[in-house]
Amino acid sequence: MAKDTKICVARIGAAHGVRGEVKLWPFTEDPFAVTQYGPLSTSDGSRQFEVTRAREGKGFLVATLKGVASRTDAEGLNGLELYVPRERLPAPEEGEYYHADLIGLEAVSDAGAPLGRVIAMHNFGAGDIIEIAPPRGASLLLPFTDAVVPTVDIAGGRIVVVPPGEIEGDEPGAA
Repeated sequence: MAKDTKICVARIGAAHGVRGEVKLWPFTEDPFAVTQYGPLSTSDGSRQFEVTRAREGKGFLVATLKGVASRTDAEGLNGLELYVPRERLPAPEEGEYYHADLIGLEAVSDAGAPLGRVIAMHNFGAGDIIEIAPPRGASLLLPFTDAVVPTVDIAGGRIVVVPPGEIEGDEPGAA
C-alpha cells in the first residue's frame, strides 16, 4: 500500500572539500543505491539533483552532484532531504518495510488495546526506533524489533506492539 508517492532516500550533509562535493547520508540498505534511482528531488519537487560520482566516506558517501561546482554551492545544500518516486524503488522483501509505509498506522497492544498512531521512525545508530503518539501524553519510543512489534499489517493499517515489560525474558532493570 503506497501512501506516499515519494520516498526519502538520502540527506545532504556538509560540504566536503573545495570543489563542491557533499557528504551524502543514504537511507538505503546499499548506500550506493542512491546513485541508481535517477534524479533525486526535494520533497516539494522544486529542485532536482543527479549524483554524478560517489565514493565511500566514514559512514556516508562523498558525492558530486551535477551543477554543484564550488564549496559555497555545496554549503547551501546542507540538510536537504532527497526523494525519489516510489515506483523507482524495489518492492520491500518479506518482513521489510519502507518507513513511509509505517507512518500513520494504528498501534494496538497484543491484547488489542489502542496505543496510538505511528508518527515517526528514527535510527540513531543502534537500530530502528518506532515513535507512537498516544491519544494523550508523551510519545512512546520503542525498538522496532520482532519481539516488540511482532505484527505489521500494512494493508490492515495497523501494527501490534508488545508493551515493554511483557516481552518474554524481559526483566525490569535488565540491560
